[in-house]
Amino acid sequence: MSSFPPLLGVELSGTGIHPASWRRADSRAEELFTPGYWLDAITAADRAGLDFVFLPDTFGVDAHGYGPLDAIALAARAAAATRSIGLIPQATVTHTEPFHVSKAIAALDYATYGRAGWEVAVSADAEQTTLFGRKQPQDDASLWREADEAIEVVTRLWDSWEDDAEIRDLATGRFIDRDRLHYIDFEGENFSVKGPSITPRPPQGQPPIAVRAESPASTRLAVHRADLIRVGAADLDEAAALRTRLRSAVAAAGRSPDEVRILLDVEVHLAATEDRAHAELDQLDAWGPAAPPATVRHLGTADGLRALLDRAQRECAADGLVLRPLAVPAFTAALDRPARSLRARIGLTRPANRYAVARG
Repeated sequence: MSSFPPLLGVELSGTGIHPASWRRADSRAEELFTPGYWLDAITAADRAGLDFVFLPDTFGVDAHGYGPLDAIALAARAAAATRSIGLIPQATVTHTEPFHVSKAIAALDYATYGRAGWEVAVSADAEQTTLFGRKQPQDDASLWREADEAIEVVTRLWDSWEDDAEIRDLATGRFIDRDRLHYIDFEGENFSVKGPSITPRPPQGQPPIAVRAESPASTRLAVHRADLIRVGAADLDEAAALRTRLRSAVAAAGRSPDEVRILLDVEVHLAATEDRAHAELDQLDAWGPAAPPATVRHLGTADGLRALLDRAQRECAADGLVLRPLAVPAFTAALDRPARSLRARIGLTRPANRYAVARG
């Protein structure tokens, strides 16, 4: 296992991942489309010392007929209200141009002083395809091939400005050294992008990229592209075996496994006691049963959760946990860690600019 401390993050999904979480008296469901709800949840995670918050997004609607607020916009709203937590919004690439994603995540990295990340997602739903009317529905393999191209375009655009491209030479009036701006000249199956970006290279150089390894195609992409790989597993033994396989696959792809973090999703419901946590889940299920757990589940106290995090590290089950609260208002946790860039926080070095290296 790596020498850095185990990572702990949270995914904030509506009032919680349990479909009946909105029925709790403390759900604040009526505030889901207000900034206050999201700022309170994100800043609480920030104060508790969590390493990052994932903000899921989709072009689809839920059982109630509405979709979430734009994740990148939420992250931008939280930038000034937070101090140390990494903000990782999800942005789909199926119906979104990589140039726009590149600019938005770079801007978020500037707004957060280097605390931005990007979770890559695809839109497989045929109904979402009809909302845009630009293409036909795609199978999983095609969606993730397109995502691979999108990541290549986005990361090239981030590198299209060298770090010292802004010279601000008062004597000559030159603000930019254009020799340090680069055309990316990408031609692929789905995208043709010349570049360069219109935004300078982000503070982190390359904001960390997260991918959920949920299918063979997404796993293949994660192994080749992701800094953070999210996984689900029935228990820590299965998670440890999966982590070993993924690290071997990362190495086979020519990457250093120590530059990739494997994060285990954990469904969580915290309360003052374990009995209370189980009783509250029983009430949620009575209102509307949820699907069986998709991964490890923790019902209990914050101390028990910290023990699970420590055990996951000892047993090499994961480099960190992503908590998925069944009911967001019930979520509490506290880990004290210093503020720094997201790449530094998760133990990744700042990458060299590909164009600067080639030019040098």
